[in-house]
Amino acid sequence: MSLADRLRRTLVPFTDITTEDSGMAAGLSFTAAAVLIPVTDRPEPGVLLTLRHADLRRHAGQIAFPGGRADPGDVDAIATALREADEEIGLAPPMVQVIGTLGRHRTGTGFEIVPVIGVVPPDLPLVPHEAEVASIFEVPLAFLLEKANHSRRSMEWGGKTRHFYEIVWGERRIWGATASMIVTLADRLKAFA
Repeated sequence: MSLADRLRRTLVPFTDITTEDSGMAAGLSFTAAAVLIPVTDRPEPGVLLTLRHADLRRHAGQIAFPGGRADPGDVDAIATALREADEEIGLAPPMVQVIGTLGRHRTGTGFEIVPVIGVVPPDLPLVPHEAEVASIFEVPLAFLLEKANHSRRSMEWGGKTRHFYEIVWGERRIWGATASMIVTLADRLKAFA
């Protein structure tokens, strides 16, 4: 059975909206956005992530999936995720076999993000967008799905205590919305093996 078929078979129904932080202010307006969760099609699948440049205005130096805000020409979240992945890491849309989406994630920074799961060939010659992405790296899917690797943390931000997930892989710290999406992915793929 192909990786795409295995993912489709184990992907369970989702709750529509996941909030990154329970301490978020009510009444916040959200900007539509989407990210691609690119799963590499290899015997031991991985997930591609990006390290954002340290000098960016938003989310500087953070680890993220390729993605961003929706453009008026995007027909849906899948189109947004594929366009952004192409722009940020040079992943051409025809190379992505879309599997499905996770529930929308609302962030404390005002985004409502739809994560799109896609299978991609391994070892593509991807090129990070020099103004946005410092590097592209791959984390084993099995590591990301393992609940023991998901830690709950909190910090003071904007005068409130914020709660978030954190996943540490080697020297890489994945946290916030990206980690929350990974935790949701792990919940949706409980039977994946």
